[in-house]
Amino acid sequence: MREIPKLLILLLILVFLQIFVFNTVNLGGYINPYIYLVFILILPFETPGWLLLSLSFLLGISIDSFMGTLGMHASAMVFMAFIRHYLLNYMNIKGDVEKRGYLNVENFGFSWALRYVIIMVLVHHFVLFFIESFTFSGFFHTLWRIILSTIATSFFILLGQYLFARR
Repeated sequence: MREIPKLLILLLILVFLQIFVFNTVNLGGYINPYIYLVFILILPFETPGWLLLSLSFLLGISIDSFMGTLGMHASAMVFMAFIRHYLLNYMNIKGDVEKRGYLNVENFGFSWALRYVIIMVLVHHFVLFFIESFTFSGFFHTLWRIILSTIATSFFILLGQYLFARR
């Protein structure tokens, strides 16, 4: 219960940063970092599925409302949240998560966090950018955007986790 106000403040900060700072970063139309994903990425493993999907939808639709993207971010966030449980089970993390709490670099180490963040961001960006282009005619152009944006987003997410980790 004590963590809810902290999570709400984090949510507001991430939405603010995404809208007013990171949405202005668009290098050549290829690199678009989306740091708001970190909110869903760090939630504890035991977060109920219905809550995770609901929070993902609300976060995505709030970003959509500011960007005018008509549900693209919401659908990508919901898909990412849906995949999250399966990925964490695949990474054999369930026993460790219950004793460590939040899914971040501080609790699980850089190697694990790097794999987790890259896979989740890649899933999100794949859905988002293909919904945005809504065609496979520019497949390699879209794939290049996915790769570059995944690298940039993952970098900013991991950097933020290192900068704000409790020491």
